[in-house]
This record gives sequence, structure tokens and C-alpha cells, in this order.
Amino acid sequence: MARMVGTVARGIRAPIIREGDNLVAIVVDSVLKCAKEENFYIKDRDVIGITESLVARAQGNYATIHDIAYDVKRKFKGDTIAVVFPILSRNRFSMILKGIALTGKKIYLFLNYPSDEVGNSLVDIEKMYEFGINPYSDTLSEKKYRELFGDKVIHPFTGVDYVQEYKELVGDDKVEIYLTNDPREALKFTNEILVANIHERKRTKRMLLKAGAVNVRSLDEIMNEPINGSGFNPEYGLLGSNKATEDKVKLFPRDCFKFVKEVQKLINEKTGKNVEVMVYGDGAFKDPVGGIWELADPVVSPGFTEGLIGKPHEIKFKYVADNELCNMDKCDAEEAMKKKIREKESCRIDDAESLGTTPRNITDLIGSLCDLMSGSGDKGTPIVLVQGYFDNYATD
Repeated sequence: MARMVGTVARGIRAPIIREGDNLVAIVVDSVLKCAKEENFYIKDRDVIGITESLVARAQGNYATIHDIAYDVKRKFKGDTIAVVFPILSRNRFSMILKGIALTGKKIYLFLNYPSDEVGNSLVDIEKMYEFGINPYSDTLSEKKYRELFGDKVIHPFTGVDYVQEYKELVGDDKVEIYLTNDPREALKFTNEILVANIHERKRTKRMLLKAGAVNVRSLDEIMNEPINGSGFNPEYGLLGSNKATEDKVKLFPRDCFKFVKEVQKLINEKTGKNVEVMVYGDGAFKDPVGGIWELADPVVSPGFTEGLIGKPHEIKFKYVADNELCNMDKCDAEEAMKKKIREKESCRIDDAESLGTTPRNITDLIGSLCDLMSGSGDKGTPIVLVQGYFDNYATD
């Protein structure tokens, strides 16, 4: 009988993880228990995904808002600081802002519009053009913003007015808020600038330094080493952090490449199978209603095994079926399709045959699948097993 199942993804439950837990053993035990209960087998090239929060929690990778304040204060010496282009998020940025506020510095906060870097809307785009506002050149003060868009501008998903939210976190007399897409506007107020966007941070820093900024750092340079015994992330700092308690953030996990290799090794010892393993954070996909990109982490995967490096090498199934195989009978068409797929590794795929296959990184594709499977709420499945991802129509 012909094989009828392709890729399968399973969300796997795990116990509540505490600092110091042997997460490698817990992940492997959870996967193998699931396989036994559900009566399936681990196979070569299966992929095990572990959410980044599980790894960070086992590491105890946390920092307080006081740790953040200490690090900001020692890296920015003046009485003022500009914070440029943070995302609109109580989970992602509010705690960081609390920490900056604890320094006692006057804060000049610059927000992107009509939406932030990941798509959270700050203004009604139709009204923006109706008012003749050019987002590429016009800077709006908070006063002008309120005159044009109203005293209450509510985010469609969270119901939060983020300008008001951020002001209340800092205090009216300690923060000035501006809407702009030109980071150089910050130089009108201070030469000490914290770049708070995620994916465009390097470009933002280059623009500021070229314009004469004296001290420019980005969030990956804050909490990139321990403060008084705190957690830290040497590569990403505060990027990828989110709220843990009212005065603490969970940082992006460290040493992920070492962790995934250990999981891979233990699975092999227990099953004889060579699986791939990755740590995943936010997926990379866009909500069609709110327009929000999910990817608020600096990368989809901060650690993965070697077999997940690269991009898919695929042909467009429907293009070949509609063009090359349309005049064949069903059985011949099936065999011809399988032959073409088997030969694709040794033959160049022309542009027409690959059109629409979207050659994204494998880690971004599988990480996004894992994020959708586990969700961000109460599913309780922080481990995801993906089987058959590297199979295709020609795989028996």
C-alpha cells in the first residue's frame, strides 16, 4: 500500500521546569514516553524542537529591572537618554522601560509609525494619509499625535494605548515621546542613544553613528554579561527577553548549540536514531487580520544541529503536474513525478519549476511550525516532535 502520510507534528507535554533541572534528560524522557503512549517510533531525521523559554528557565537566565538599570547607568553616563524604536509590547518592552526609568535619566522615547517593526499599529494609516502626513519625513510630538489621532488610540488586539502605557510607566515629567521613522531625530535631544529595535538595529546604529552620535548601544549590548550574579546573554543581551514577574525578565537562553547536541546524543544512545534538534522562539509569520509579524525574538532559532542548516531544495509539484505531466495517464504521471523528485539533487531545477517554493531557512520554517504547534498560552506542550519533514512524494 502506498504511503499516505507526509509531515506530522506533535506537541509533547513536559513537566514544569525549574532552575537547575536536567532539561536534556527531561526532553528525551518526554519524547520517548510520548512515543510509547501513542505507539509510534523515533526515526532518523526526525526533528525535536524545544521552546526557548524552557531552556532559559532551566538555566535560571533571569534579570531584574534593577539589574537593567545598573547596566544602563554604567554604559550611559549622562542625565538624558534617547530610546529609539522599541516595539509596542507590555510583555517585551515594558519591563525594559521600567529598568531604564530606574536610572533617573530623562528619557526621550522615539516610536515608529504607522506601526512598529513587527507590525503593531500606532496610528490609523488611512487617517495618516488623509492628514497629509509623510511617515518618511515627518516627526510628530505627542501633543501633535493626540491632536490628530485622539486622546485614546487603542491597539486592536491588546486594547492598550501604548503611548499612554509607556508614559505612565516612566512618569509624565521624566519622558517625552515622539513618533518618527528617522532615528537621527534623537540627536536633537541627546548624544546618548539606546537602539531598541530588533531586526533593523545594525542599520539604525550605523545611521546614528554616521550622523555624529557619541554613545550608541543597542539592546543586545545591555545585560550581555552578568550583573551582581544575574542572568545574561552574551550574544543577544535583552533581545528576546520577556516579562517573568513584575520586576524580572526572562532572557533569551545561552549555550543553545551545546544543549541541542546533548539532546541529539542522548536520543541516539537510547534509540540508535540520528535526529535533529533545535531551540525555537517566535515563529516568522504575519497575522492576516492585525498585520503583526510574530517574530519579536532576534532569531527564530538560537541553536540547532547541523542537519538543519540550509534551505529546502524543492520543485513546485503543481507546476510540474500541470505542464509536464498533464497528458500522461495517472500511473505514468505518478512515476514520472517521483523520478523527477529523485533526480532533483543531481539536476538543476529551472526557475519555473521552483517558482513559489519560497527558499527560507529550514530553521525558520520548522521553528515557525513548532511555535504554531506549542502556542504561547496554556497548551503545555513546549516540546514539538516533527516527523517526515525531509520526506517527499517519492519517499516510500
